[in-house]
Amino acid sequence: MRNDNLARSNKHSNTDAPVSFLNEGNMADLLKGKASPLILVLDCIQDPHNLGACLRTAAAAGCDLVVIPRDKSAPITETVRRIACGGAESVPIVRVTNLSRAMDDLKEMGIWFVGTADEATQSLYDVDMKGGIGIVMGAEGEGIRRLTSERCDFLVKIPMSGAVDCLNVSVATGVCLFEAIRQRQVKKR
Repeated sequence: MRNDNLARSNKHSNTDAPVSFLNEGNMADLLKGKASPLILVLDCIQDPHNLGACLRTAAAAGCDLVVIPRDKSAPITETVRRIACGGAESVPIVRVTNLSRAMDDLKEMGIWFVGTADEATQSLYDVDMKGGIGIVMGAEGEGIRRLTSERCDFLVKIPMSGAVDCLNVSVATGVCLFEAIRQRQVKKR
């Protein structure tokens, strides 16, 4: 049974436990045998609170891998780990030198990339995310970089019907990951 008070206090995150980063070359081994891997690609998320929230959501969604660039991204600090509530320690994280090259390597393993972009015309809800999928989220304010965007198979937007035109990156990450989870669930009759 879940302890809501413990989760809300963030006390179950062991910030003394090591966060291990996997080597780029280990991505194939990590994904070997997984029929429909779910990967989160974070393109230059710089706010530690956003990074922590994204890692927490990735862990909650059961992501098989999180990919982040070595440069231009927030480091995994105690703040990130506290906000992640154990997500930084439980989800495999790969820090890559070249995000575009890493995405190309993942494409060779059968991963399709769905990138989020405000200027996209296709809705998130119109893309099939049942197979091996990498969801690509861009930096606060800037969004996905051009070369990263060019590696995406689909660019989508989250339909907005309220008074604001965009979501915080960590909230948008949750919407996208759990849309993938929703689509992957077997419907009971």
